[in-house]
Amino acid sequence: MTPQDVPGTPASPNPDGPRPQDGPAPGGPGGGEENDAFWGSAEGAEKLRKRRWPRVLIAVGVFVALIVAGLGGLVWQRQSSYNGNIDRIQDVMPDADRPGPNVAGTENWLLVGSDRRSETQTTGEGNDAWKPGQQRTDTIMLMHMPADRKKAYLISFPRDSWVEVPGYGRQKINAAFSYGGPKLLIQTIEGLTGVRIDHYGAIDFAGFESMVDALGGVTVNIKKSVYDPARKVNWQAGKQELNGEEALLFVRQRYNLPNGDFDRMKRQQALLRALAKKAADSGTLTNPLKLDRFMSALTKSISVDEGLSGGDLRSLALSMRNVRVSDVTFLTTPHKGTGMVQKQSVVFLDPQKAKVLFEAVKSAEMAQYVERYGGGNNLGAVS
Repeated sequence: MTPQDVPGTPASPNPDGPRPQDGPAPGGPGGGEENDAFWGSAEGAEKLRKRRWPRVLIAVGVFVALIVAGLGGLVWQRQSSYNGNIDRIQDVMPDADRPGPNVAGTENWLLVGSDRRSETQTTGEGNDAWKPGQQRTDTIMLMHMPADRKKAYLISFPRDSWVEVPGYGRQKINAAFSYGGPKLLIQTIEGLTGVRIDHYGAIDFAGFESMVDALGGVTVNIKKSVYDPARKVNWQAGKQELNGEEALLFVRQRYNLPNGDFDRMKRQQALLRALAKKAADSGTLTNPLKLDRFMSALTKSISVDEGLSGGDLRSLALSMRNVRVSDVTFLTTPHKGTGMVQKQSVVFLDPQKAKVLFEAVKSAEMAQYVERYGGGNNLGAVS
């Protein structure tokens, strides 16, 4: 089974902007007339099979790894030290005009990975480097955790989604972070989805590099040898062991890939899973020094909202102690495809289908949603 987005139907005239460009629109999983009626034709789904992958947020790897790998005795011995490493961001949550409370026991996190524009780390210990207008989010995800904590659902938002940004009109969704930081991005997401955000977490690529190195590298599987002309790197086909610096080069390649940015998304997901798997394997959990290095790198690299205490993180890890990478379902906000607005390439979301998805989040019925419309979480070789 392969990961599947929750994309929209083929493009149609859009009242809020120009018609999306011609070409295959994202499709959903096949399997019967009922699914075809929701997703669009099975033919359209087949045409975009290669583009069904969700944009993966690097920050998700941090939290998945924390949940999976943070259960060893060493973590509890050094809980105070790790908690002290985590940067808390003040005044993140909006003050008014927010959705109502979530279903009791559920939690919704907004997780972002920064599109680094500075030479220094911009989250964790380097958080002061962030300046309004100088940085956008590379990826944006909503993580929904059911009350029973048996699963986790990660819903990605294409960074070029054309949405309403409070105070700025219609903009690309990642512009919200540039204009107003985490608070405005949360306001934008809450306004778009109707889902109340409980917590916020962020990491940038500099922090990610340190975590990969702390684990002694990760393994990815490349389908076909490819050259990166921007960074002058030759990637050989087959399984490759990457250190932190190489991992960054791997996820940053965009040019000379068969599907450009869509293949970069696949690479991000492959590296995320490799990181989570390496963090969770017995070699890490039973090696106190390696586990300590990883947890130190992890907690020094992340930023969270000020309302999240060390006790909250520990409770989260304990509540999800039985969750494995295979229990995480990745989806993408339904969309109609791409188009142009004032010389900008944008992604037009599908309001009707997005409403179905986010109603499932609000009503804590994501398991039923995925059963009906699809979702998956295995990944093999990538371009």
